[in-house]
Amino acid sequence: MSVPEHSGFAPYWLALREPADAAARDRDLAAEAARELRRPDAETPLVIRDLGGGTGSMARWLAPLLPGPQHWIVYDHDPGLLERAREHGPRASADGRPVTVETRTTDLMDLREADLRGAGLVTASALLDLFTREEVEGVVAACVGARCPALFTMSVKGRVTVTPGDPLDREIQEAFNAHQRREGGGRALLGPHAVEAAAEAFTRAGARVVTRPSPWRLGADRRALAAEWLEGWVRAAVEQCPDLATRAERYLSRRRAECADGGLYVEVQHEDVLALPPGERHREDAAGRGPA
Repeated sequence: MSVPEHSGFAPYWLALREPADAAARDRDLAAEAARELRRPDAETPLVIRDLGGGTGSMARWLAPLLPGPQHWIVYDHDPGLLERAREHGPRASADGRPVTVETRTTDLMDLREADLRGAGLVTASALLDLFTREEVEGVVAACVGARCPALFTMSVKGRVTVTPGDPLDREIQEAFNAHQRREGGGRALLGPHAVEAAAEAFTRAGARVVTRPSPWRLGADRRALAAEWLEGWVRAAVEQCPDLATRAERYLSRRRAECADGGLYVEVQHEDVLALPPGERHREDAAGRGPA
């Protein structure tokens, strides 16, 4: 499942968004995943396969939340990003046990059930929305077949709230969402429907599925990320609907000024999904939350 080359995967953008991703991801899902992990013994490292892991931000966030020794295998198509993942990997787990990082340059389309077998957990971040329905179903089948719990975070939902409001907000949002689902190279991407498709596929396969919102909340303290996101959001909308170009340029000018003054607040909806394969022991959490 190859991830297309895109400026959005530049190291600068990934570094800029990492703190916002870390703040947004749902820690309850991480805690539930930790309760369900199976390992042969306390001394054998838990193997975690991180799909499309880039510079290793998911490992840096999740490894310190999970107990016991861990061995992360980070997959990506970009060897430059993977070099950063090796150099800046997490060093210790939640209980101070060692964490090691291995990287593999690969096309995710080549991954099969056999590649995931033996993993204690499969993870990905900001990846599902770049897949087609068939590709998502392939990942789900591989995880379920290998009996791997899966934690996929930060998938876009297509809902954005910008404050103060502007009459053009909705039109740009609709154009952006259409851009996210566009067909390219024969691939019709799921975009905002990715989590729904993944949850449905896991459920059909008998897995227990839990989803949680993981919104970015970008105020004055994250204005650099808000400004960069805004540029990309509007640029994609105009690429999808060129008739927006003139109005979008005026819109961007207003929004840039609001952002620079610290007066812009953006909430970008994402969603996290945890899937536990058939046969895993069923646990209801203290709040009585069940499958999504």
